Amino acid sequence: MSTPSIALLFHLVSISIFAIASSSSHRTADPTEAFLKCLGLRNHSFVPNKSTYTRRDSGYSTILNLGINNLRFTSTSTPKPLVIVTPLDESQVPPVVQCAKDVDLEIRIRSGGHDYEGLSSVSQLPFVILDLMLLRSIDIDVASRTAWVQSGAIVGELYYKIAKASPILAFPAGVCPTIGIGGHLAGGAYGTLLRKYGLGADNVIDARIVDVNGSVLDRKTMGEDLFWAVRGGGGASFGIILSWKIKLVQVPKNVTVFTVTRTLQQNATGLIYKWQNIAHKFDTNLLMRAIFNRIGAVETGDATIGVYFNSVFLGGVDKLLPLLKKSFPELGVVKEDCTEMSWAQSILNFNGFSINEPLETLQNRSINPRRYFKAKSDYVTKPIPLSAFQGIWNLFFEKEATGAVVIFTPYGGKMKDISKSAIPFPYRSGNIYSIQHLVYWSEEENAKAENYIAWMRKLYSYFGAYVSNSPRAAYINYKDLDLGQNNLGNTSYNEANNRWGADYFNGNFKRLANVKTLVDPGNFFKNELSIPLL
Repeated sequence: MSTPSIALLFHLVSISIFAIASSSSHRTADPTEAFLKCLGLRNHSFVPNKSTYTRRDSGYSTILNLGINNLRFTSTSTPKPLVIVTPLDESQVPPVVQCAKDVDLEIRIRSGGHDYEGLSSVSQLPFVILDLMLLRSIDIDVASRTAWVQSGAIVGELYYKIAKASPILAFPAGVCPTIGIGGHLAGGAYGTLLRKYGLGADNVIDARIVDVNGSVLDRKTMGEDLFWAVRGGGGASFGIILSWKIKLVQVPKNVTVFTVTRTLQQNATGLIYKWQNIAHKFDTNLLMRAIFNRIGAVETGDATIGVYFNSVFLGGVDKLLPLLKKSFPELGVVKEDCTEMSWAQSILNFNGFSINEPLETLQNRSINPRRYFKAKSDYVTKPIPLSAFQGIWNLFFEKEATGAVVIFTPYGGKMKDISKSAIPFPYRSGNIYSIQHLVYWSEEENAKAENYIAWMRKLYSYFGAYVSNSPRAAYINYKDLDLGQNNLGNTSYNEANNRWGADYFNGNFKRLANVKTLVDPGNFFKNELSIPLL
């Protein structure tokens, strides 16, 4: 038997001393102080007050609320973290995981703060927030048409960097520039290129993740099962995604954009019914959304419904108009409705900016206002009957619907060609479009927030007869706790599957639970909608 070296003995003694100190401090000390002390011991590059914020720090509330886009979760009654950590370097992330475990604290991970139910910023148990907003580097390789992007970068920053590197490259993620890449790709990520190139997660080719042991893994070292799970299965269940390697896609130098509005008096009902039957069959270069809300005031008698046909075509107007004339002449789109611009500029256009807006605006993390809202999602497998739309319009004439909007996004194209089990996101062939239901209200109206949430539930209930069922499909990036939730992370697989797991993941839920059981058997990474142990 060989004799251990002095260096090895010193190392083992150091580990033992640290373990004893850590165990003792977490039994007796304030958890905030114990957590900060642990960070200092585990990472000497950690600098207090530069990357951590406690409730005693003046910048605490600013940093906390900066990463919460749904103002419902900024109230004084909302549970607050003991500590917010904003790492300056990837090396500072593993100690956060290790110390949260040592001190027995929950961990919440956020990149852009677009979590619809606030789960990246809220926990019912003592917790810390790991906010990745400062880990936002983007490295574009035009020659290989790939990029490495850190999870704290927002979608707009990625689009801007790609556009600056090449006018004919893009990435098929969302239309909202302020979404954080980390959570967006972990849930699937769809946008105006989904009919041509699929989801953002379909175009991820590598990732770097911190696992429950604090190890940093890439695709090769994490294995294909975990790599499969993090691309659409919700990364917060399995670890902390540091960065993604993505495959860039080709777009023409100029695309064509138009938005035309039709009211009930202009046959909006007939047009949206026709849209349902054809939008998923269009040329894959065309994506045409149908968005509707109420226009005018009920009190003055001039209220109506406006349907916005919001489109981007990967090509020039000279090719678009003949296509529309053949497939959707009733819409009556003319050349004057159309504008040619770069694909990156089309993202600004979809957010209400003119063609003269500088591309640098995409990097602005405040480009979209923060609001109070409740959202839900659906998938449609066959057109909603024409007669059913009158019931929808009636609901939109109720007073709580002043700030309501519904977005229909067509599928087909590439989406129907990708296997339902290629990644955890299962809703491919058989779905003709997805629905996002939203209702907004102001700060002045927030005292009656439950009225708006109740209205949203009523709208969702009405749609139930016309959308997918068994399960009623939902999109994990549009989290909805009405569907069910974990009981502080202690819900069984069968309970979770029956409550919400099948809704979000359908037949992929069991495989996700298998992966979870293998990589996080202690269920450290958990929240109200995390994957349970099998």
